[in-house]
Amino acid sequence: MTIVADVIIGFGLFFIVVSTIALLIMPDLYTRAHAVAKSETLGLMLVFSLIANPTAVHALVRAASRSGALPWTVIDQELAEEELGIGEGSR
Repeated sequence: MTIVADVIIGFGLFFIVVSTIALLIMPDLYTRAHAVAKSETLGLMLVFSLIANPTAVHALVRAASRSGALPWTVIDQELAEEELGIGEGSR
């Protein structure tokens, strides 16, 4: 999943760089505005995932915590075997 996010962010950064180059090489306001509007919009939409994904995960985990979901914990192996009745004492 990280690879997909990296690719999307890479495309977003590419479009932002293209927009910056267009801003520098275009001769007047109208051509600059046209060149920047398209590529910058697409670039920002793709880079938006850089902010949106961590925020969404934070909200999801916070909601799970508030609803009482417990994190996974490691239980002592001997205690687990005793609870299941498969420990050495039960053989």
